Amino acid sequence: MSEKPTNSSYPLTVFRNLTSQIVDVRSPIEFSKGHWPGAINIPLFTDMERELIGKTYKREGRLKAILKGLKLTLPKTTNLVDQISDTVSKKAGLTKSLRIYCWRGGMRSNAFGWLARKNGIETYILKDGYKSYRRWVLNQFEADLPLRLLGGKTGTGKTDLLNQINSKSIYSIDLEGLANHRGSSFGSLGMKAQPSTQQFENSLAEKIDEFYSSNANEIWLEAESSNLGKCRIPIGLHTKMKKAPILEILRTENERINNLVSVYSQNSQSELKDAVNRISKRLGPIRTKEAIVAIEEKNWSKACLAMLDYYDRCYDYELQKNRNLNSIDLSGLSIELSLEKILNENLNPL
Repeated sequence: MSEKPTNSSYPLTVFRNLTSQIVDVRSPIEFSKGHWPGAINIPLFTDMERELIGKTYKREGRLKAILKGLKLTLPKTTNLVDQISDTVSKKAGLTKSLRIYCWRGGMRSNAFGWLARKNGIETYILKDGYKSYRRWVLNQFEADLPLRLLGGKTGTGKTDLLNQINSKSIYSIDLEGLANHRGSSFGSLGMKAQPSTQQFENSLAEKIDEFYSSNANEIWLEAESSNLGKCRIPIGLHTKMKKAPILEILRTENERINNLVSVYSQNSQSELKDAVNRISKRLGPIRTKEAIVAIEEKNWSKACLAMLDYYDRCYDYELQKNRNLNSIDLSGLSIELSLEKILNENLNPL
């Protein structure tokens, strides 16, 4: 379906500052690939209907596609009105209004907006639609960001520290939390399903935007490889991360093993063995067998130890690429005392 912006559309900068519920009227498959975080999906067409309209547009032209869209939409009018009313009623006490977008900010969002206005709802349609939002998202990663990374070997508790930093001058972003993946072969265990890379980018861009509205002067991230499972850190951001200063966390091997056991022993033996087998070529046959046997015996410490050397060597290799490094020994310290020591550390200015 052809989609052209109308005079009732609002540019992204205005649209962002409004407080109404955001409604994505694209098809379910479009929504699942990526959407504005916090938006709800009330699709004007199903995935099959959208495909059919697209084919009609290519074969028979714009007018025929519009007529096909109207024919498909009219029987759904009552249901769409019910969904609109239900969405607005959940925002009790606020003005009866909705923010609406489709792919280009044209036919679908305007048709949905017309229906909402006919039922007493004020509407704000995003000019140029989701395409304009995606441009904004990608631009967020090109800015000159004041980054500092938390580094350290696996099991040093970097994510826990990052998530509990409480300082007005520091804004932290948990990349692993946004990606629902810890980055290793074991990274998906115990985590929710991963978002698409596009949705990961959208959520990350919103976090960066929150930084600008905070009073912080630094963004702290965990040092990561470019991929977190199927989610890829945007190239522009990852390039800046590779140049950012690193604060390396040091802890004893026993502390690290205890941390890893507390995180991963909750998972099933089959999941753990599958994760080991995924890296068996890199572990080698001896360590792979040691880890598998230890998992079967529920000897979690031995299982961790069998794999620690491999992950430590990977970490050391990556660390050699960064010369802007400070190390801090947090051995034996609780999270609270570790944070206190980190925040009192005399770090190199960004």
